[in-house]
Amino acid sequence: MLERPIRLEHTHRILFTREAFHVRNNAVRDLVTLHQPHKLPRVLVFVDEAVATANRDLIDDIVAYGEVHADAFTLADTPITLPGGEACKNDLRLVECCWDAINEAALDRHSYVFVIGGGAVLDLVCFAASTAHRGIRHVRFPTTTLSQGDGGVGVKNGVNYFGKKNWIGSFAVPYAVVNDFAFLESLPDRERRNGIIEAIKVALIRDGAFFEQIEAMAADLAELKQEALEKVVQRSAELHVEHIATSGDPFELGSVRPLDFGHWAAHKLEQISRFAVTHGEAVAIGIAVDLVYSRMQGLLDAETCERVLKLIESIGFATYSPHLMENGRSGEPAILEGLEEFREHLGGELTVTLVPKIGEKIEVHEMNRVKILNAVVELRQRQASAAS
Repeated sequence: MLERPIRLEHTHRILFTREAFHVRNNAVRDLVTLHQPHKLPRVLVFVDEAVATANRDLIDDIVAYGEVHADAFTLADTPITLPGGEACKNDLRLVECCWDAINEAALDRHSYVFVIGGGAVLDLVCFAASTAHRGIRHVRFPTTTLSQGDGGVGVKNGVNYFGKKNWIGSFAVPYAVVNDFAFLESLPDRERRNGIIEAIKVALIRDGAFFEQIEAMAADLAELKQEALEKVVQRSAELHVEHIATSGDPFELGSVRPLDFGHWAAHKLEQISRFAVTHGEAVAIGIAVDLVYSRMQGLLDAETCERVLKLIESIGFATYSPHLMENGRSGEPAILEGLEEFREHLGGELTVTLVPKIGEKIEVHEMNRVKILNAVVELRQRQASAAS
């Protein structure tokens, strides 16, 4: 047997800006000419319909930007709008629509696909781009707090299949991620709040000082003040990228996924609620389940558990959903099916990240199913007591 290591070096670029497509903002122009200063690369732009609706001048601004900077790149077509939200990841025909558009625009591996939208549209379009011509450079423009601080700055793409989240997908490092904070201002309150929970999550597993900063800003975050949101989103993005770049396993060849703290339950909760519970809301509940479970297992002290739960609730998140008690297809609670699906997704060995103290993490390979259900019952009682 002949073996030779193959090493590839990737650069993960994250830009923070405002009004990226204002004609006097050169960030996008400089980006596409970074490695091709003497070429005119073709650029195809996809836009989340909801983002285009909320930012009515966006399409015109992109076209105008392309005209003003035509000496640097060529817009291959008028920006293409796509439906957003988690539902778009349930329709493989939309992947085919992206491939059709890429083919009709005659893009090659030196071209760029831009995608502007929430995390679901980013997952969809970047999956299509990463599989067309075995990979076309793609640039993400996340437009939600959730995608700017977490999912949009990652290297994973995918769509849902077999009723399972991200069952089809790819790992592909984006050419760049452009976090345009101006997009956050047009979001409804529910979407503005969602990303805060991912900041709390990454603070819990990596940065105790950041957790304390979030606590100090809790009142402003609860009121969704823009300055506080931008600070939290930027630091969250920095920590996520730091983990991806330095963990030694950016493409998740192993079975350890610390950034999925609270997510094994969250992914199942999204499914069984038919995505009526948003990803951010589900993660808040998933984190709550894991915190109470950890306390029951003696891994986390009661004071810290209560401190984190109160922060989550003070910012406006629920820590329980009735969907958690629904039965799954096997007849057992669906939440436990979520644990087994997570095990399958990891390749057979279950590895769940838990937090023994703020800013630190541990991995466990088994979870007590009875205590998981007890944790859910306790959170139901907590919600009932708060409401009475």
